[in-house]
Amino acid sequence: MTKELFSMGSKVRDVIRDEAFAGFGRLLFPVDLAIPPQTNLKDLGNYFIWYSYIKPERTVSIVNELKERVLAGETVFYDIYSPQEKAVDLNKKNTGLLFFRGKPHGKTAIISAGGGFAYVGAMHDSFPHAQALAKRGYNAFALIYRVAAREACEDLSRAVAFIHEHSKELQVDVRDYSLWGGSAGARMAAWVGTYGTKSFGEKSYPQPAAVIMEYTGLGDVTGNEPPTYNCVGTADRIAWYGTMKRRIKDIQANGTDAAIEVFPGLPHGFGLGEGTVAEGWLDRAVSFWQRQIKV
Repeated sequence: MTKELFSMGSKVRDVIRDEAFAGFGRLLFPVDLAIPPQTNLKDLGNYFIWYSYIKPERTVSIVNELKERVLAGETVFYDIYSPQEKAVDLNKKNTGLLFFRGKPHGKTAIISAGGGFAYVGAMHDSFPHAQALAKRGYNAFALIYRVAAREACEDLSRAVAFIHEHSKELQVDVRDYSLWGGSAGARMAAWVGTYGTKSFGEKSYPQPAAVIMEYTGLGDVTGNEPPTYNCVGTADRIAWYGTMKRRIKDIQANGTDAAIEVFPGLPHGFGLGEGTVAEGWLDRAVSFWQRQIKV
């Protein structure tokens, strides 16, 4: 296996075909978008509809980190469905978990990218978050899911089940885990967090200690929401910040901890917010999650 790392000029096909990513390289990129395989990593963001402030340097650092982890002997990709299940539903072949390992037996976060239930924008909307969380010692899993709302929630519920059932071999602490998501992924986190894994075909697993949501216009409140953190920009034409503020207020009215940050002038899909007024929101979201941890 070659130890050569990737650069801005590396092509999408170079990453997909790299031996380190055998069996899952294609899932590092949105399989539901027609991205030409000769596209350079520095230009990948041009294909991510609805997203802004995409950092090519971050893209390169992610694929290099994943490769370095594989070279160091780590398993970075986990199937969540059996071969039999994937044979019955071929779309389940386009699912799995990318694992950014933090401290052994550290707390667990599961992150779902957005993409309007048309594609999974993980390279901008979940891999960077997982990378950042792992650097802080958390065990972070980025979910690649089927792009339909119900099926996506089923995949997230299966991911919750998989991590709980394999926590010992994964060396992760699933107690007081958190669900994270941006845009469509934030809806998934909220729905699974509120309605539970049993509502989406799995047995019942504990509710997350916290749901961390970026830029989604979800307004429904049932009274069963977990503690919830939101962030959004005032220039978001897809998810109006007023809807998010109202939902947080309604969750608080039910006696549940909730918080929101509204960033002036930011559009939809700012990800980690690097170089923007939102930079640092992830640390404040982590603090919110930590406030909910009981064990």
